[in-house]
Amino acid sequence: MTNDSFIPFHRPSIGAEESEAVQRVLSSGWLTTGPVAIEFEKHFAAYVGCKHALAVNSCTAALQLALDAIDLRPGDEVLVPSYTFTATAEVVTYFGAHPVLCDSVRGGFNIDPADAERRVTAKTRAIIPVHIAGESCDLDPLHAMAARHGLHVIEDAAHTLPAWYHGRRIGTISEMTAFSFYATKTITTGEGGMLATDNDRYAERAKMMRLHGIGGDAWKRYSKAGSWFYEVHRAGYKMNLPDLLAAVGVAQLKKCDQFWQRRSQIAAYYREKFSQLEEVQLPACAVDPAEHSWHLFILRLRPELLSIGRDEFIEELKAAGIGTSVHFIPLHRHPYYIEQYHYQEGDFPQAEDSYSRCISLPIYPDLSEAQMAQVVGAVTKIVSRSRKFAAV
Repeated sequence: MTNDSFIPFHRPSIGAEESEAVQRVLSSGWLTTGPVAIEFEKHFAAYVGCKHALAVNSCTAALQLALDAIDLRPGDEVLVPSYTFTATAEVVTYFGAHPVLCDSVRGGFNIDPADAERRVTAKTRAIIPVHIAGESCDLDPLHAMAARHGLHVIEDAAHTLPAWYHGRRIGTISEMTAFSFYATKTITTGEGGMLATDNDRYAERAKMMRLHGIGGDAWKRYSKAGSWFYEVHRAGYKMNLPDLLAAVGVAQLKKCDQFWQRRSQIAAYYREKFSQLEEVQLPACAVDPAEHSWHLFILRLRPELLSIGRDEFIEELKAAGIGTSVHFIPLHRHPYYIEQYHYQEGDFPQAEDSYSRCISLPIYPDLSEAQMAQVVGAVTKIVSRSRKFAAV
């Protein structure tokens, strides 16, 4: 196997449009947050259908700004899934608040509304549902539960651009929604994120706090339209998105539908091919596949039918020239959450079951037909020689 034949888990789809957009910013002489970031925000708000879109330097920053907007305080509790990346829960700790982990739905990855409600206390202030892989959480029962207990709902939509829930675009449903433009996401700025909301007060607060708590359009201080005078209203953060990165975002956003259509085609191909293998389980898809962003294609093994486990399966795929990943190691299995909050293995059985069997396969717009066939062929061969029981 040569390096040329290795299929990486992810490769960003970057073209001449992105390069030209960055060059225009370099030539303009204005590199940090400025008119291009504002343009990106306007296009993103129009694309999603939200009133306000605030560009920041990561999805983590967007989540932190959302929690700041609801005035999260020390001792408060926030419900978060164990089955997520650490950023979802770590932002809660920035405020001296307590992330309360919740289990996944049976047979899936997303947060279980019933399990979350069992963990509500008098200290609970909010819930952060995470749309794993691009499949939207079941938001209706989550919103109903939040209404019963007076909780804020902040969506972690790092995986869900574009995605829908019963025909409604993710980013227009809850009080605030955080998106990611990290290098592996459906569109990328390298590093970056966006906070979407229809709430004017939340938007104004986040706009101020993302740039040191300075009031007004602080970024204009060094422009012809700005003034040297500024006032600091709060002890804020440094979370703004530079024009250099926003330029990539503007170009990428124009291709978002095209990217999504290609991801959907790859997912449909995988689903059709892998449905013929009883030893693997297709991605959980409680929503219509047409409403899924297909950021990830997570295949789960059925260990009772195979002689090898997930980790060995991944190594065999690597040997066959296929890059993979695992999304995610549940938070309750990490040293920090064990030591700080006394979680332990076995606390979240549904999350653990999915984690122990899952493999994320390559799915990105530049994946060729031949590469798709190579991925399917490799998985099929490994399954065939690892079966516990001969096919009848």
